[in-house]
This record gives sequence, structure tokens and C-alpha cells, in this order.
Amino acid sequence: MRPLAFVDLETTGATATADRITEIGIVEVDADGSVREWQQLVNPGTRIPPFIEQLTGISNAMVADAPSFAEVAGEAMKRLEGRLFIAHNARFDYGFLKNEFKRLGTTFRAPVLCTVKLSRALFPEHRRHNLDSLIERHGLQAEARHRALADAQLIFQFWQKIRVDRSDDEIEAALKAQNANPSLPPQLDPGLVDDLPDGPGVYLFYGENALPLYIGKAKDIRQRVLSHFAGDHASANEMALALQVRRIDWIETAGEIGALLKESALVKALQPVHNRQLRRNDELCTWTLVDEGEGWLRPQLVLASEVDFGLRTSCYGLFKHAREANEVLRALAQSYHLCDILTGLEKASPGKPCFGYQVKRCKGACIGRETLARHTTRLMTAFAAQKLVAWPFAGPALIRERDEAHLIDAWRYLGTARSDEELQALREAAQPPFDRDAYRLLAKHVGRMVPLG
Repeated sequence: MRPLAFVDLETTGATATADRITEIGIVEVDADGSVREWQQLVNPGTRIPPFIEQLTGISNAMVADAPSFAEVAGEAMKRLEGRLFIAHNARFDYGFLKNEFKRLGTTFRAPVLCTVKLSRALFPEHRRHNLDSLIERHGLQAEARHRALADAQLIFQFWQKIRVDRSDDEIEAALKAQNANPSLPPQLDPGLVDDLPDGPGVYLFYGENALPLYIGKAKDIRQRVLSHFAGDHASANEMALALQVRRIDWIETAGEIGALLKESALVKALQPVHNRQLRRNDELCTWTLVDEGEGWLRPQLVLASEVDFGLRTSCYGLFKHAREANEVLRALAQSYHLCDILTGLEKASPGKPCFGYQVKRCKGACIGRETLARHTTRLMTAFAAQKLVAWPFAGPALIRERDEAHLIDAWRYLGTARSDEELQALREAAQPPFDRDAYRLLAKHVGRMVPLG
């Protein structure tokens, strides 16, 4: 049997790049079956939030005189090195340790086994596989839940239990499936698999130069990046990308909204050759309605860059260019029997019938056979489905995702801040142009916005 390390950590939060470790618990199992245990409180160098104190029972007072991670890093490495790293939701614990070592300039890598995935593979008939469910299902003995060593002991108990309840072949098959090596292009460092985070964010594929080939977003960066290469045989584009990529970078975000906004902004700024959907569009336009008097509203096409969406102007549709906007208007005119002259689709002398009237599509508003008010009513009905959501605030607003705040003003994404100073800097910076993709994303989340005082 290879040496094992059953690991559990307590932390100040859930984000490995921002939060810190407060306690380490390790159960070491040697090849000969001998067992050793180690538990260590760690001063995180930051405050432990009250709800974390309540959950774990580890208070700020308890860690005040504890050593920092830097002071215990050598001991932790000695106990983990050369062992299979086993944890429940292992990417969490592994990610925190990797980041703590990285802050010290040390690279930590180990083969990893997740007992959540192992439980799912061996007991697929059950829906829940958290540690509390395993305690109840397998009769594990819990001394102090949410303390590092106690939870590490529970993971070890689960490992011992499955050795009794399942055959060696079943366990080996489950382990083999979990530890199957992801397929990476040969020119990439295999250690990249361990470095990729499993949280939300944006990833950038680079070739031979400094401009990215492709930018993508993901709820799970690691899973999404690896999926590109796992399926490169099925798509010519993916195959071409796999052959060209030489380096991969990523930017972690607090949530999916931040990842989507960051992706859209980066694609428009850097114009990667493999991105098709989110390209910058300087011809973006929208319809507004101009009051010509006597009940007549006339559609007028304007560039989105010329509209102040903060004024709650009624706008209808967002189009890549004037041609697309006029195609939509022509289709609406046909469906709702609108006049080609009054909608601006056709120019004619006053009193002359439009082409639509001659083919019995227009109801005759162009020659007085229908009142302008009735025509306008039908026009408003036709445009109703195209109407954009009006900016609901008098000024900028925030969408919060954990420790990040996305600053929005008149549907323009101004940037993301983690402090009041960063937020103020964003408010003082020049506003970016209106962007269709940002609007579509933000309109879905308007209910989460809070006006900025």
C-alpha cells in the first residue's frame, strides 16, 4: 500500500486565493499500516468572520498566538510529501495548501483523491455524499465536526469502511476512473493540471506571441480548460487551438457574473482570433421613436454610442448594423400592416400611397385612409417585444459577488472592485462605450443591483 495522507483544513472562507487557513489536520498512514496524527492551529493573518467562528468553533482569540502558515509550512510539507493526498472535496483543501505554499515561493504538488467522488462512484444509489451523510450512512464516529483533525479522522474511517464493504476490484475501478490523466497537448507542462483552479473565472490561451488566441469563461476553470483538449478530436477548431496553444493564463473571479463580464471586456479589448461571438461592434444601433405630432410616432435609427441610456430613453432592439435593424423593421411592417412611408422604409411625395398600400398590406395611413393614432398604436404593439429594459437608477449601481463589487452605470460595465479605493477609481475613470453583450447579461440580473449612494 502506498503512503497516504488524510487531510482536512479549516479556513476563513471559501476562496483559496483570498482566504486563509486557520487549522490543519492530517492523518498519515504508512505503507506498513502505521498511523500518525497531526493537528495545528494557524494564525491566518486576517480576521475570521463571525459565521466561520460559529461553524468551526475556531475563534480569533484561539489563533491569536498560533504560528503563521510560514512557520508550519516545513512541518506540513514533511507530512504530505510522497503521499496520496486524500480529502473530502479534495480540490478545496488541495487548492488552499497550494496557494499558501505559493505565497512562500514553494510549489506544492501531490496526487489527489477526492472521497466525495469516490463515494459517488461506489454508492451511486445515494444522492448526498457530504461528510454528514457519510457519518450517518456508514456509522462513522464523529468527535468534533468542523475541526480539522476530527474531520480528517472521519475521512480515514470512511476509507477503512469501504475496504470492508466493497471488493478490491470495485475500489480499484473507482480510483482508476477518478485518477484518469486528462489529455493535454504535448507542448504544455503536465503540471498545469494541478495548477488550474476549480472556481469561476476567465482563461486565456496563448500561442507564440503576447496576444491571446482564445478567451473563455467558466464556472470551473479547470474542468472547462481540460474539456477543450478532451474533445479536440471532435472539432476542427478545437484541434487547431490545441495545436497552437503554448501557454494558458487565467483570472479567477468571485462568481459567474464577474466571469461573464470579464470575458466580454477582454475579448473586445484583445480581439482573439478564435473568438467569434463577443467581438467589438462599433456599428451597434437601436430604434427610438420620434414624436412628429398629431399622434404620429416615427422610428429613428441611432447608434447605441449616441444614446444616454441613463436618461431612460425608450429604445427598441440592439442591432449589429443598420442593415439588420432595417430588416427587422421591414418584417414588423409586414406582420403588423404598417405603412412603409410612415416607418421610413420608403420615401414618397406627400399624399402618395406607399408600396405596401398598393399590395393591400398597409391600411392607408399614408393617404389618410387610417388615422395616424391608430397606425401608431399598431407600431407600438409591433415594437413592444423589442423594447430594451430602461436603466432603473438615477446613477451607478453595484452587483455584489462575495468580496467583489461590479460597478454598472446606464448598462455600461465600468469594472470590478474589491475595496472602496478601487471602487472610487472606477467611478473617476472614463466610461466605456455601451456594449450589447454586457447589456444582455446585466438586464438578467437587474434584480441584484443596488444603487450606489
